Amino acid sequence: MHDHNHPETTAFTHTHEHDGHVHEHTHADGTTHSHSHASASSPEEAVALLTYMLSHNRHHAEELHDLAHCFDEVEADLIHQAVDKLGESNDLIEQALSLISNRQ
Repeated sequence: MHDHNHPETTAFTHTHEHDGHVHEHTHADGTTHSHSHASASSPEEAVALLTYMLSHNRHHAEELHDLAHCFDEVEADLIHQAVDKLGESNDLIEQALSLISNRQ
């Protein structure tokens, strides 16, 4: 297990436990999220997990976008490029979910 403390956002910590696949992090607003990486036991559960993950990924993309403004132009531009790529990935997941729901 290892922790990441981010001094630029003092209320943010991120913990990983790789053997148990548990991830926990606390946002600057004090909200804490825990994640465990379990496989879905049914197609319905898989859709629910994908839907949750998509929402969660979009939330993190928004946070990264906001953090980019803490840095100089070159660094901020790289972070914004990464956020754009995350957005593209999230759009692909959304398309997959749409196909799945139209098939059901």
